[in-house]
Amino acid sequence: MTLSVFDLFKIGIGPSSSHTVGPMRAALDYITQLKHFNFLQCTHRIEIILYGSLSATGKGHGTDTATLLGLMGYDPETIDTQKTQDYLAPIFEKSSLMLDGTHYIHFNYQQDLVFSADALPYHPNAMTIHAYDEVGHILYSNTYYSVGGGFILDHQQTSQPTTQDQQTELPYPFTTAIELLALCATHNMSISQVMMENEKIWATETHIRQRILKIWNVMEECIHNGLNNDGILPGGLGVKRRAKKLHQTLQVCKDTKLIFSSFNAMEWVNLYALAVNEENAAGGRVVTAPTNGASGIIPAVLYYYTRKSSDITEKHIVDFFLSAAAIGILCKLNASISGAEVGCQGEVGSACAMASAGLAQIFGGTAQQVENAAEIGLEHNLGLTCDPIGGLVQIPCIERNAIAAVKAINAAQMALRGDGEHFVSLDKVIHTMKETGKDMSEKYKETSTGGLAVNAIEC
Repeated sequence: MTLSVFDLFKIGIGPSSSHTVGPMRAALDYITQLKHFNFLQCTHRIEIILYGSLSATGKGHGTDTATLLGLMGYDPETIDTQKTQDYLAPIFEKSSLMLDGTHYIHFNYQQDLVFSADALPYHPNAMTIHAYDEVGHILYSNTYYSVGGGFILDHQQTSQPTTQDQQTELPYPFTTAIELLALCATHNMSISQVMMENEKIWATETHIRQRILKIWNVMEECIHNGLNNDGILPGGLGVKRRAKKLHQTLQVCKDTKLIFSSFNAMEWVNLYALAVNEENAAGGRVVTAPTNGASGIIPAVLYYYTRKSSDITEKHIVDFFLSAAAIGILCKLNASISGAEVGCQGEVGSACAMASAGLAQIFGGTAQQVENAAEIGLEHNLGLTCDPIGGLVQIPCIERNAIAAVKAINAAQMALRGDGEHFVSLDKVIHTMKETGKDMSEKYKETSTGGLAVNAIEC
């Protein structure tokens, strides 16, 4: 699989990349196919079946409503997050679903959207959509898998994995950290430079930089929204937003010499991560980084750096994202970034490694130091379970991002104090994450059937 920086960083909505963004993209693709085969106007009924983790925690993650929004023709990158309830109102008030914004059908939420107890073998996050004509014959069916970070595959792609995109020849191909470091040494390039040259297969350098800066602008806006919004997060747990009040508290603190090693600095990093993940939990606009559940780590680290560095440039920001994406690609290719597949080590662990690498890069680290930073960041998240209470991306997810953001900075600092040599390679840690995920009980993989999800509930 050939991956881009823009596969790892996608603009979307909360609360989950695999349970919200992926299903919305899948439903939108389904409607596109329905139109391609000229079946849209013939469609009399739509049936949606959610399997595995999408079924187990679908309501808490908004999988049901995201799928319906996708069928209505909305894209997670451009949908107005302030109007989603308005878009959905006709479904629940009038049992009316407008496919692609043009074709009305009757839709009974209780009957036409099925939360199945079954699981499909390819991936825990699976869904099937059927379109029926007026006499009940199936016009078109497809099964989709939301494999983490907003990535989706349909049935055909899983049975025929060799696509044109995956055959793209990069100037500097790599599938392991060893190969990446060898490229850097052979061509005297940094990790960010290798990534930029590969990205130029698809677009000009100017366009790449513009897209990265747009992603960063969305992250900044997400932080600002999180710092200004308060109240109770949706879902029924009664979780209060904390970022706005904490921000007000930190602003009036005296004697705050903000350096990375200070306790006060950690509070600001915590704040930015909380702000992002509270916005995500509320269904706001976020960037998968590489998932929604881990979306606060990378922006928290970079935002703090941009606010406290006097010489920050756009090049620093671009290099941060390119280096972070290189690590994310390795995690995606050789293990997983899906909590439903390997637990939260695949989401928060990968994001921590990516943030560590990006920070080490813009501090002038060598390729070996950047790889070391990523290794430290991921190694100390191994075994992390995914056990959201109530199936909501709130507890422990929001605080977990804050802890991992601070951990990412520490990992980068430790790597930059060394010469790049270390005992355990990043490749070995990624392999360990994959094997740990295989051994991990399914109840700790985003199903909300184990861990905090059950032990924190009062009887």
